[in-house]
Amino acid sequence: MMESELELSTAQLARQTGVSAGTLRAWEARYGFPEPIRVGGGHHSYGAQDVGAVAEVVRLRREGLSMTAAILRARAAQNARETSIYAALRRRRPDLQAFITSKRSLLELTRAIEDAHCAYAGSGVLIGSFQREHHYRQSERRWQSFSRTLSLTVALADFDELRVPGRGVAEVPVERDHQLSREWTLIVNSGSAKACLAAWELPEANELPDSLRRFEVVWSFDPVVVHDATLAAAGLLETLAPEIGRSLSRDFAAPPPASPPELRFAVELAARTFGYMAAKLDAKTGPTPHPGGTQATP
Repeated sequence: MMESELELSTAQLARQTGVSAGTLRAWEARYGFPEPIRVGGGHHSYGAQDVGAVAEVVRLRREGLSMTAAILRARAAQNARETSIYAALRRRRPDLQAFITSKRSLLELTRAIEDAHCAYAGSGVLIGSFQREHHYRQSERRWQSFSRTLSLTVALADFDELRVPGRGVAEVPVERDHQLSREWTLIVNSGSAKACLAAWELPEANELPDSLRRFEVVWSFDPVVVHDATLAAAGLLETLAPEIGRSLSRDFAAPPPASPPELRFAVELAARTFGYMAAKLDAKTGPTPHPGGTQATP
């Protein structure tokens, strides 16, 4: 029977890469690499992409690179293959609760994360995918104010050109046919303020009025999940804005410690609660436009 490319055990990963299971565990304990997906019962699971990453580390070590440098380069190459932050999170974190909600509810959640970030403002990064430039322009003043205390603020949309000012918001263009152009993303990775939201617009939205657009969304304030989202964004930016992407990959190369079960429970409870409330709100009143927020209504 073929081993599932989405759920490889440590032994299976060792068999496919030629690196012993003991060595893989030692690497994970010391370097946080390879980074497993933790499934039920605390078991570790790896994907096909981890096979390539481990093999790349072995190759780079043979070329004389240090272990730290080899892992950093392998991670950068792995992240660069991502074309969707939402897909990257769904692949790496199958435990995340996903739900379908309206634009209205998604706006409320986005605004809540942004407001919470303001209360804990500090150095760090803020990344948002706005789909269209006019969405960003409606929130530009708000985001410029965010950028004053952050080391990096990035907006992705269908901008005409790349703009990376010394201070302020970096504007990164995304082609209309890019997978990211259908996504709604917000990542806050700033000191004690950590949260991420990634949503994929359902295809049916092409034929619906703006107020009825629907999205499949995952979100979390677990630092481990936020780290995964940040690395996925770094991988995309290595293609769209190489200097920014490489900087992000370097700054967030080391993963945070595993989150305690209590935090994971709180994250799941919050996600489920919001999902239930959003579903009731949409069923009762129907979605309506919302002024402001990361995805401001045209």
